[in-house]
Amino acid sequence: MTEQNFEQMRRAMVASQLRTTGVNDPSVLAAMGAVARERFVPAERATTAYADAPVALGNGRFLNSPMALGKLLNEADPVASDRALVVGAATGYAAAVLSGLVGSVVALEEDQDLVRRARTLLKGQPVEFVQGQLAKGCKKRAPYDLIVIDGAVDHVPDTLIDQLVDGGRLATGLIEHGVQRLALGRRVGEAFGITAFADAAVAELPGFARPAAFSF
Repeated sequence: MTEQNFEQMRRAMVASQLRTTGVNDPSVLAAMGAVARERFVPAERATTAYADAPVALGNGRFLNSPMALGKLLNEADPVASDRALVVGAATGYAAAVLSGLVGSVVALEEDQDLVRRARTLLKGQPVEFVQGQLAKGCKKRAPYDLIVIDGAVDHVPDTLIDQLVDGGRLATGLIEHGVQRLALGRRVGEAFGITAFADAAVAELPGFARPAAFSF
């Protein structure tokens, strides 16, 4: 595969996977069209980087489909003044896309192998990569205007909600009754509400199991 082949695949991704599924924010389309997805997957899977499905990265982790990320960002409405956190950054693709849309990006990942690869791929990019537990967020760089959880979770922990500014948004994949959906939440004062807006196959992230209900 040549660079020209990948560029054609990237244009096709924007035209057939993003525009046709309601991703219509010109800035999101431009940002996703500018980042080479093939660099963020293992070399032997580069030809599948633009498939409309998650791509295996190793260690049970995946690069989510273009449609899933595109719809999350389209709904979250990132702006140039935003301070953003990407949770479950993996090899850094979502962080690279988001860096073209907002003022600053912190990318959080706990898998050491993925962190090592991401730091190499994002060298020179305006992204701060941090290794740590995903569900704990990155408190030292908080608060954030936007948090993107790049995967599906059973629930959104208070530790992440507390790192949002008043009015801040949180975009994520959410598992509801065994079904994966894309959802957008917003913090207003001390309250947080989240609403699912689309079904989508999104890889589940580790460490976000819903706490067991208390019982006597």
